[in-house]
Amino acid sequence: MNLPIAKHNPKNDIVSKYNNFKADLIKRFWDYQKNQFPDWSDYFERPFSQDGRPPVFLVQEAWRNIIINPNASEQEKDALLQLIPESEHHKWFRSMNSSQALALSILGNLVIHNSIDYLSKLMDDEGDNLFGSAIITSNSFSMEHKINYLGERRRTSLDAYISGNYRVAVECKFTETEVGTCSRPRLTPADSNFEREHCDGSYSQQRGRKERCSLTETGVLYWKYIPAFFRIEDNVDLDPYPVNMNYQLIRNILAIGVNEDGSVSDKNSHVLLIYDERNPSFMKGGNGFKSYTEMRTALKRPNMLRKCSWQKITQCIRKNNILPWLTDQLAAKYGL
Repeated sequence: MNLPIAKHNPKNDIVSKYNNFKADLIKRFWDYQKNQFPDWSDYFERPFSQDGRPPVFLVQEAWRNIIINPNASEQEKDALLQLIPESEHHKWFRSMNSSQALALSILGNLVIHNSIDYLSKLMDDEGDNLFGSAIITSNSFSMEHKINYLGERRRTSLDAYISGNYRVAVECKFTETEVGTCSRPRLTPADSNFEREHCDGSYSQQRGRKERCSLTETGVLYWKYIPAFFRIEDNVDLDPYPVNMNYQLIRNILAIGVNEDGSVSDKNSHVLLIYDERNPSFMKGGNGFKSYTEMRTALKRPNMLRKCSWQKITQCIRKNNILPWLTDQLAAKYGL
C-alpha cells in the first residue's frame, strides 16, 4: 500500500528557523547575564531558566537593560533614559527580548552623542537613502512620539520620529514574528467590547454596523486617509482585509503622511522599518517580510516605506569607529 506523500509546507520551515533563532538568542542572553551580572539576584527576577524564557530585570533595575557608556556622566545617563520615560515603557521592556530597549540602546545613544548623522549616508534594502532628506538633530529626534489626529482612543505611538520639513517614522522590530496586527479580530467574548467591535478579519459590514471597518464605526479615521496613500479600494468588501495583518505599518504611514490640519502628502515623509536580519519572520516567506512587501506594493509611492537591518546600522557604527563601547556591548549582548 502506497501512503500519500505529505506536501512540504514552507511555513513549517519558517517556524523551525524562528525557534532556532530565538533559542540561540536566549542562550546568548543568559551567557551575557552571567558575565555582566554575576550577582544576578540583585538585578533579575530569577536565575538561569531552561523554559525558553529570556532574562528579565527587576522593576527597579529596568534601566540596566539599556546599553550605557560605562564612563557616562549622570547628565548623559538622564538624557538617554529620558528619551523614553518610564511611563512609556512597553510591557516587556524589562526583558532582554525587548525591541524598545534595543532601539533606545542604539538610536538613543547615537542621538545623545551627536553621532546619528553617520547613518545619513546609509542606503535602505531597496537602495534609497535611509532617512531621505530629513535633518536629524537632538531637537528633531524623539522616541514614542504620539499622534493625536487620527481619531484613535489609543493614539499611535511611533517608536522613533524625526520631525521637520521631511519627516520619518521609525518602526523597530527585533524578535517579533510580525509587524503588528489589528486587535479587533482578536477580541474574545470575555472582552467588554466584543459584541460591538469584534471583526472576522474581513472588510465588510458585520454585527449590524454601518461601516465595513469596526474601527471606523468608533470614529477612527484610517479609512478617511488610506485611499490617499494606497491603491486599496474603500467602497467594496475586501477579504482578506489588508489592514488586518499590516495594521502597524498602515498606522505609521498615516501618522507621518497626514498633517495635523488633516491635509495629506506622500512626498515629504516615509516610514523606516528596522529589523533583525537573523529573524526568519523578516526573511522571504515570513509574516514581517510579507507585510512589508504587500504594503510597499500597495503604496502609490512605494519608497514611502523603507527597511534596513540592525546589522547594517551596527556595521556602519563600527566602520566609522564611533562609540566603540556601544558596538562591543551590542556584540556581547545581541550578537550584532
